[in-house]
Amino acid sequence: MTSIAVLGLGIIVGAWAKNLAEDGHDIRPWNRTPKNFPDESSSIVEAVTDADFVIIVVADPPAVQSVLEQALPNLKPGAVVLQSSTISAEWTKKFAEQAQAAGGLYIDGPFTGSKIAAEQRKTVYYIGGDLAVIDQIRPIIERLSQTILHIGPIGAASSLKLAMNLNLASMAQALSESLTLARREGISDEIFFEALSQNAGRSALSDLKQPKLIAHDYAPQFSLKHMAKDLRLALETSGEHPLPQTRNLNALYERALGEGWGDDDFIGLVRLLEE
Repeated sequence: MTSIAVLGLGIIVGAWAKNLAEDGHDIRPWNRTPKNFPDESSSIVEAVTDADFVIIVVADPPAVQSVLEQALPNLKPGAVVLQSSTISAEWTKKFAEQAQAAGGLYIDGPFTGSKIAAEQRKTVYYIGGDLAVIDQIRPIIERLSQTILHIGPIGAASSLKLAMNLNLASMAQALSESLTLARREGISDEIFFEALSQNAGRSALSDLKQPKLIAHDYAPQFSLKHMAKDLRLALETSGEHPLPQTRNLNALYERALGEGWGDDDFIGLVRLLEE
């Protein structure tokens, strides 16, 4: 039986953990605030001791650092650490060095996909690192995913993930602004989305967010605070290279966080336009 420490039980990873348990693995789930998950570990140390694989999905680079500080001294030699939090290449390279110095193996493994995709085993993984190490964990994550893309060396997958989330945030803002314009001109949501369904601007994102926008339902599929963090990391990664639209969008996300909407779905940013 393969033992897997799952560190962080958010919207997506809770679904992964349930699927991994169904696959017959020895799952050691842990979350900073207890989730009452079956067989939940009381500490990171308990979760990672003798684990063959360690999956980490937490909020941001400081949270990853905190987890590693507790996990690495108790890591089984040769254990594979799959770091799937969305962070920058700079941070993931630092964490890889720490894991390798502790005798572990490290994979840069962010992902894309909603809660629904995770439940249906349709996560898409962006993987960076040595192919031989990736092949060790491939049989496990293949059962959670519809696609595993090897992006390149450690750091490459993290950069691609930030680029993809930057794109999603921009698409969501365009969708929100076009819908708001139509509403102000007396066009119903039903007509707007019927027209969009026949337009080149239709996307998987607009299909996913359509029912939420119509119902003004901002329960999280992917939280606004996490998208805001990803935009900040994208700007840090960009450095001196200008990303003007991203900078403007980042300012809107900071306003939304100030409104207390951080735990809502990122499509809830539309409320700034409604004001």
